[in-house]
Amino acid sequence: MKLHMLLISLCLSPTLFAQGDPVVVPAPMTVQEPADDPDEAFTIVEEMPEFPGGPEAMMKYISSHINYPQDAIDNEIEGSVFISFVVERDGSIGEAKVLRGIGGGCSEEALRVVNSMPNWKPGKQRGKLVRTRYNLPIRFKLASGGK
Repeated sequence: MKLHMLLISLCLSPTLFAQGDPVVVPAPMTVQEPADDPDEAFTIVEEMPEFPGGPEAMMKYISSHINYPQDAIDNEIEGSVFISFVVERDGSIGEAKVLRGIGGGCSEEALRVVNSMPNWKPGKQRGKLVRTRYNLPIRFKLASGGK
């Protein structure tokens, strides 16, 4: 059903099949302007913070350091915990907090792992190091078979 709807929408869109040179439409800038408070954390910057080694290294770090809480295992709790934190100008992690938890001790465990991360490459705005807020989902999934 979804495939049929997708094909219909593609066929009804003449711009996808138009002849001639492609038109490039610049994306709007989403860079945050400097805040009144120099210590306020940015949410979007020109150069976003990065975990050492990149996203794959971050996933490997999290998976090797996370411990599935026994209460969550016993109650078969699965889902994503969303953690918000600030990557400071020196790359350290600060102001970590749970945005959305799933219970069973998963929120506390996700927060523990985020707070234990090594220093990141900090974010930059207009060539200057800035505090940058970062949101990270951490998924808890039991192996098949539950307990």
